[in-house]
Amino acid sequence: MLREPATTNWWWRLDNGNVWESRTTVTSAAIPGVEMVIARMTFGRRLALMRQVRDLAARIEFFEAGRDEKNRMEASLLGAEMDRLYLAWGLEEVRGLLLDGVPATPESLVERGPEALVHEALAAIKAECGLTEIERKN
Repeated sequence: MLREPATTNWWWRLDNGNVWESRTTVTSAAIPGVEMVIARMTFGRRLALMRQVRDLAARIEFFEAGRDEKNRMEASLLGAEMDRLYLAWGLEEVRGLLLDGVPATPESLVERGPEALVHEALAAIKAECGLTEIERKN
């Protein structure tokens, strides 16, 4: 017996709530008119991020346990490197911002962009990762 081809329009299934966006757009409060496209957390992305963060987090913990200024400075530097890692992992696009007359990219935002916007993007990424307010500050 031959079956008739399905006549269901695939758009119907998409309109029925079966769509999940892997990115979200965040409007900047620091600079009006700027939007940042942030990667949403998925199982695969969480696994990749955990692999990247694991060793760095252990090194930060080691240096934070030290009591001298050199250890605190090393821990601070490693913390900044971890923030940069989060930004590279989660910031996919910057819209509505020119840096030195050129449209901003995630890389150029980190290198030459307003620090307030970088911190805002980092907070949005960490929130997407499900980090608590205390974890976000560290």
